[in-house]
Amino acid sequence: MPENRERGPLKFAYWVPNVSGGLVVSKIEQRTDWSYEYNRELAVLAEENGFEYALSQVRYLAGYGASHQHESTSFSLALLLATQRLKVIAAVHPGLWHPAVLAKFIATVDHVSGGRAAVNVVSGWFKGEFTALGEPWLEHDERYRRAEEFIRVLRASWTEDSAQFAGDFYRLRGYDLRPKPLEVPGRAHPEVFQGGNSTAARAMAGRVSDWYFSNGKDFDGVTEQVEEVGRAAASHGRTVRFGLNGFLIARDTEAEARETLREIVAKADVPAVQGFRDAVQQAGSSTGDGRGMWADSSFDDLVQYNDGFRTRLVGTPEQVAHRIVEYRKRGVDLLLLGFLHYHEDVAHFGRHVLPIVRELEASLDASAATAEPIGANP
Repeated sequence: MPENRERGPLKFAYWVPNVSGGLVVSKIEQRTDWSYEYNRELAVLAEENGFEYALSQVRYLAGYGASHQHESTSFSLALLLATQRLKVIAAVHPGLWHPAVLAKFIATVDHVSGGRAAVNVVSGWFKGEFTALGEPWLEHDERYRRAEEFIRVLRASWTEDSAQFAGDFYRLRGYDLRPKPLEVPGRAHPEVFQGGNSTAARAMAGRVSDWYFSNGKDFDGVTEQVEEVGRAAASHGRTVRFGLNGFLIARDTEAEARETLREIVAKADVPAVQGFRDAVQQAGSSTGDGRGMWADSSFDDLVQYNDGFRTRLVGTPEQVAHRIVEYRKRGVDLLLLGFLHYHEDVAHFGRHVLPIVRELEASLDASAATAEPIGANP
């Protein structure tokens, strides 16, 4: 287990349901809606129940149980205008944006929102989206090379005057973005998140990203990723914070929570899950070492399309809270959560799960503060 490094309390984010079909590819009833009205109320509710971040998804084509989707950057701006403290992360694709144009957009959003804008750079797994838009589809590691340049251009645009950049995918020749994003304590510029599982993704995170998002993982899987990404960052004199995806089902009894999970999987939209599996496992296995996202995901895993069931946040509030804190011990800084019935489940999380998490964290930190230093005299 990695050493519990010094940091603040766990942060919580939620997947914005700006895509129809909810967060599971299942025909089970989901009292979740993809409309702006629903999401505006959800953002305020989440802010009041302990969530610091929200992540707006990006999809360009219907499919895999999602027939409609709102665009991520404009939707993120709308949610920022509806809230006071929530930071909203817009997912974006290199190849479909020029990074300096996005930098300009995000700088404006940052001013409008009081410094709460962030981006999640998605290297891309869905070939059909690129080909339908007439854009080239790059080989796996080339997509990550492009994404790294994309982040470097974002950062240069936000922090440098007359920025220069000469890469294989992007160029800047004296680009002078004004106004720059707001100066906010604790950050050099709007935060940059990045996902991935492959060797290329982990190495890239170590070089350029502020946050690394992982698909759902058990304890061993998280430990392995935290350690590898941490080593990659340290080799460049950097640190990277770690976010973990999870689908949370907290109910009054463990039996009730497990029955909800069983019903979600039993009512899976089989053709949609199979289609998604075919697409993403081709992408995951396209890496040279076979370590890409979803490379080893089962059918049941893919009913939640970011492997959220694997994190096993299922049970009573007490059970879920203890498991959450165990992930913190292993180096997780943020949990990115999905829910079945968002309004009800987010409010339940804030009332019943989060207080237990904070109590456990306080006890853990107090124990660490009073522990005898290693090597102290007996």
